[in-house]
Amino acid sequence: MQNDQLSGIIALKTVAEKQSFTAAAKTLGVTPSAISQIIKQLEQRAGVALLSRTTRSISLTEAGSQFLTQTGPAIDQILHAFEHVGDYSKKPTGLLRINLPRVVYQSYLAPIVYSFIEKYPEVTVELCLEDGKSDVVGNGFDAGIRLSDILAKDMVAVKLFGPVHFVTAGSPAYFDKMGRPKHPKDLLSHKCFPIRLGDRLYDRWEFEHKGEEFQVQVKGALIMNDSSQIIDAAVSGHGILYSSEDSIRKKVESGELEIVLEKYKATSTGYYLYYPKQAQVLPKLRAFIDHIKKGQA
Repeated sequence: MQNDQLSGIIALKTVAEKQSFTAAAKTLGVTPSAISQIIKQLEQRAGVALLSRTTRSISLTEAGSQFLTQTGPAIDQILHAFEHVGDYSKKPTGLLRINLPRVVYQSYLAPIVYSFIEKYPEVTVELCLEDGKSDVVGNGFDAGIRLSDILAKDMVAVKLFGPVHFVTAGSPAYFDKMGRPKHPKDLLSHKCFPIRLGDRLYDRWEFEHKGEEFQVQVKGALIMNDSSQIIDAAVSGHGILYSSEDSIRKKVESGELEIVLEKYKATSTGYYLYYPKQAQVLPKLRAFIDHIKKGQA
């Protein structure tokens, strides 16, 4: 217990309730002399005696009684808050805020979140679907999910899945009308859909071939910051998109989209859940990480 005013008020309240320095010291986990000293410091701060002490009894002075009448309810609330906040370190509870790209939720995370909230009813999961970079700490998130390529160095990263392949695709109707590109450079003569990621326009699409990595800066027929809307635009036959293979798998299987330039597809090591190294991993986040790992087993 620190020798500050709050500790002094708590000590005074406990002594008054227990009518004993010894009993109060036992309750607060300190020595009777420490209790006596901190109350003396509080009295010096107040400029008036708060306790009347004799060899046989302890009682509040009129000033002390009035002081506790005014401060007692607030102290009770503070102590109750300390007891309640301790629950956050004992079991998964509270609000778990995660920032992640839309495609990750749609193609991977949704069933994991559903099973998690069923298993941990005292945790509320808030998902912020955002394709661009995000300041996890500054924006009050417990964790974020992003590709390994853009993770900050001061983060702890837990791999979710990967590798992730990035492909170009469009509707069969579009390719029947405009032709199918044979090489990534052919995209320069096609309508493409760059995506806006925060303050960055992602119009330099990445490709790989025989161990060589290269980029093609495409021309944008339509620019959006929502990957799901870009997929819809491509399905409608308005141009070519660049996306992770998993995020359009169902559209490809249904025949709504067709992948082209497959031998040039780029690869990332995968998506990671990340959080600050300095942060204490609260039970709600630890439970979420463990739940993901069990789902992968």
